Amino acid sequence: MKDPAEGRLSFTEMFDLPVAVDLRTAARALGIGSTTAYRLIHKDEFPCTVLRVGGRYRIPTNELMRALGIEDRPLYSMDTDGPGSGF
Repeated sequence: MKDPAEGRLSFTEMFDLPVAVDLRTAARALGIGSTTAYRLIHKDEFPCTVLRVGGRYRIPTNELMRALGIEDRPLYSMDTDGPGSGF
C-alpha cells in the first residue's frame, strides 16, 4: 500500500494553493489518504472546517494551514535553495 506521506505537499507548494482546496489536496497536505479524510469528515473529526459545495467538499486553505500550525505567510514563498536562486 502506498504511504500517503510520500505525496505530501512541500512547504512552498502550501503557499501556492488557492483560497479553498478539494479534499484530496487537503488530505495530501495532512499526510493522510483520501479514504481516511472522508472517514474523518463523516465522523465530524476532520481537523479543520469543511465546506460542502454541491456534492463536493472544499477546505479553506487558511483553515488547513492553521491546522498544520502554519499561521503566517513567509516573507518569501519561493525556494531560495533551488537552482538559479543565487544563494
